[in-house]
Amino acid sequence: MKPVPLTILHSNDMHGDFTAEMRAGQTTLVGGLSLLSGYINAVRASERNVLYVVAGDMLQGSLIDSEYRGASTIEIMNYLAPDLVTLGNHEFDYGLPHMLFLERVANFPIVNANLYIKKYNKRLMQPYHIIQKDGIEILFIGIITEKVMAGLNDSQIASFISLEDAASEVGRITNAYKHDDIDLTVLLTHIGYESDVELASLLRPEWGVDLIIGGHSHTILEQPTLVNGVLIAQAGVGTDQIGRFDLIVDEETNRIADYRWQLVPINTDTATPDRDLEAFIDSFQEVVERKYNTVITRFAQALGHPRRDVETPLGNLIADALAESTRVDVMLQGSGAIRFKELGPLVTLGQLVACFPFDEALSRYTVTGAQLKRIFGHIMRPENRTGEGECYQVNRGVRAVYCDAERRLRELWVRGAAVEDAATYSLCISAYHEKSAAAFLGVSLEELLASGPHRVVSTSLRDVLEEYLRAHQGLNAAVEGRLVYV
Repeated sequence: MKPVPLTILHSNDMHGDFTAEMRAGQTTLVGGLSLLSGYINAVRASERNVLYVVAGDMLQGSLIDSEYRGASTIEIMNYLAPDLVTLGNHEFDYGLPHMLFLERVANFPIVNANLYIKKYNKRLMQPYHIIQKDGIEILFIGIITEKVMAGLNDSQIASFISLEDAASEVGRITNAYKHDDIDLTVLLTHIGYESDVELASLLRPEWGVDLIIGGHSHTILEQPTLVNGVLIAQAGVGTDQIGRFDLIVDEETNRIADYRWQLVPINTDTATPDRDLEAFIDSFQEVVERKYNTVITRFAQALGHPRRDVETPLGNLIADALAESTRVDVMLQGSGAIRFKELGPLVTLGQLVACFPFDEALSRYTVTGAQLKRIFGHIMRPENRTGEGECYQVNRGVRAVYCDAERRLRELWVRGAAVEDAATYSLCISAYHEKSAAAFLGVSLEELLASGPHRVVSTSLRDVLEEYLRAHQGLNAAVEGRLVYV
């Protein structure tokens, strides 16, 4: 046995979390790419064999990213020099052609195995990458979530793309490329923790997968989960922490002989800032601050949005603003599209754009009460609240009560009255949720189109919000029991 030490550092769902912050009651700066770079540089200098990988969603969540359509983020990631990255669904937010442009800007390999160009049965991206370190070879395979299909905003291009079964693609690649010299096999995934667990259970032992390093669900783990002989890890969200595997790889058996994993906090106690990277980020920051540092409104107090699967004060305010502006009975505002955990009390244009980076069209549909009950029963079901589902915030006048034990919607009220199956109601959703209505709402787009009058009420959700907030100062909101789980 020739034991070889290997350290794998891993991030996921960084979402443009570029700058460090000082939290209330603390004296140390937390997170930010300067400190993250400092930590990575220190590990690279002190350990024998080090890899840094990113499990998707580098883009979105910051004003710098939005202003430069992701090119700034890739430039900054070039500075960090990851050894490998896999695609996340938000890498497609600026469109498929732009994603392919960003892939060329990157100085690091970006892998994905399960996105195909349908007509030619050919993979869209490089499916795998082999890295050699100190005589051992590590095979990395990239896998992405099905939610990427909803993010392909050009319907003509999207019709040429298919998403193939993840386990089958892993099997094909390991069968073809995992030879005797491959000592470690790692799946770099962006499908969510629960889906990682399911994927691991489907893998055949002969394929020899050792690790799944994942993203998408923003899951914090105390220790990796072992499923079917495969270790699964994820590192939360943003840059406040980084995952670290310290492995001993057995060259003779091509397996992990021993390992230690930890979720390392990134702060001024654990890392020294990388001042060169800090200056590089500041060069982008100065440009966007000159453009966006104007006050839009002032709330009565700071409004929180701590979780996407529960009703929140900020979510209520946004849903109310959009419902009033679009004149609808029910506004379904995607919780995941609200990127800040807290906003206000002072709100600048820059904060508004960073909090709502997805500037989408809004459409109004006419639905029956029976359809509305199906929608709420679908979006409130327990399996949609695991961190991987599409959850929503709703406007004032809506009250929905769901019973987890009975797995059914008990009550639904709209306009202050119980919903009647035969009555009709107006419903507003964004383009992203419209395109994937069957999966996200439990009612197909074809059914929505056939149910009654419909129209695009705004081509820019962000324009609606900006105008509403400018015209309404001192707004406040609280959790009112609009979405209730019993």
